[in-house]
Amino acid sequence: MKLQRWIAIVPLFAAAAAQAHTGDHSHMSGFVDGALHPLTGPDHLAAMVAVGIWSAMALKQPLRAPLAFAASLLAGALLSMATGWQMPAMEAAITGSLAVLGLLVALRLAMPPAAGAATAALLAFSHGAAHGMELHGFAALAGMVLSTLVLHGVGLAMGWKLRNAPTLARALLGASVAALALARVGGVA
Repeated sequence: MKLQRWIAIVPLFAAAAAQAHTGDHSHMSGFVDGALHPLTGPDHLAAMVAVGIWSAMALKQPLRAPLAFAASLLAGALLSMATGWQMPAMEAAITGSLAVLGLLVALRLAMPPAAGAATAALLAFSHGAAHGMELHGFAALAGMVLSTLVLHGVGLAMGWKLRNAPTLARALLGASVAALALARVGGVA
């Protein structure tokens, strides 16, 4: 594929940085609410898609990292929902996860399957804790996990296509994910 087609993907992530994940989410208790919720915040959306992209591009067992991400996201959400626990430095952890995922995509960083799964799980927990504070009820939680898996699938499909893309296109895509971290630090996203 031509470089221009891959560069066209970058604005999808970069433009999301201009949006804010705002509003009172405490009313979200239904399956559809939970399924739509990861689509409303550019940070969550970019992280979930980036996990799939990185996994398909760089990992020998590309399903392990997305499944570990979803499991850790679920664990963080359950802990937050069940106990009301608020993860210390949660926003910083989400911001850091975006920076790391952006680098993983940009560098197409390969690692052993267990390390890839552990990395994804570590990066996901803060996203789960954030979702757990915003969603109420197991129907919403189930919707969120299903939506997460679908977004990972979208990322996997993109990653398969990006395997043969020019290095610059992958680097720009990864940089756009990492740019969300900077946008969060700057208060834009």
